[in-house]
Amino acid sequence: MAGVPQRQLPYAVRFEWGLDGARAVVPGADLAVVVDVLSFTTCVSVAVDRGAVVFPYPHRDASAIDFAAHHQALLAGPRNTESLSLSPSSLRKAGTLERVVLPSPNGSTISHELAASAPKVVAVSLRNAAATARWVHAALPADAVIAVIAAGEKWTDGGLRPSLEDQLGAGAFIAGLAAAGRHSFSPEAEMAAAAFGAAEPRLTEVLQGCSSGRELIDAGYAGDVSIAAELDDSSAVALLLNGAFRTP
Repeated sequence: MAGVPQRQLPYAVRFEWGLDGARAVVPGADLAVVVDVLSFTTCVSVAVDRGAVVFPYPHRDASAIDFAAHHQALLAGPRNTESLSLSPSSLRKAGTLERVVLPSPNGSTISHELAASAPKVVAVSLRNAAATARWVHAALPADAVIAVIAAGEKWTDGGLRPSLEDQLGAGAFIAGLAAAGRHSFSPEAEMAAAAFGAAEPRLTEVLQGCSSGRELIDAGYAGDVSIAAELDDSSAVALLLNGAFRTP
């Protein structure tokens, strides 16, 4: 159990990393915001833009096949397959897209757990950060507690690797809250917003040059990084309702 300082209790807008961070700052919050720019929440944004619903599910869980069948949904595979996968490009070019189960080791796993504990959960990427901030400001009271979770990546031993792209995605959303007139940001949240402000003028270049972006580009997925950099191209909010992300 996280101590009081780690829970950022004095603040209405909090920012933390990974599943353990979510467990620390989400209890007592009115909204949990999951950010996994490369690539879960970008995939969710692309799918929701097309009118689809996306079921988050833990990564490498053998029950995913049965879960997808139960929900009459397509199951996304690994990125290196030719079919639907954890690749925004694959979701954008799919012929039809209505219901999809999208496992991932970070954002999807966190979202799946928070579905049972947080009053509301949204998926935020750079594509829909501003739109989601506007929706939050209109839909939630001024004193609502908002916990922003940057999913991060994992090292080979399973440990959390904080990732620049998720800090920037979280920062874009937090900056949107500030622009809408929200107050009471934790220092962690303020610094995420500051990082986004510094990177925004050359956002695509930063995403392409950061560790996660270079990893995807080297693997042949430069298009996925370009989609992730489509700042505020989407007006669709992705809210977790009945176990799936969809427009509210």
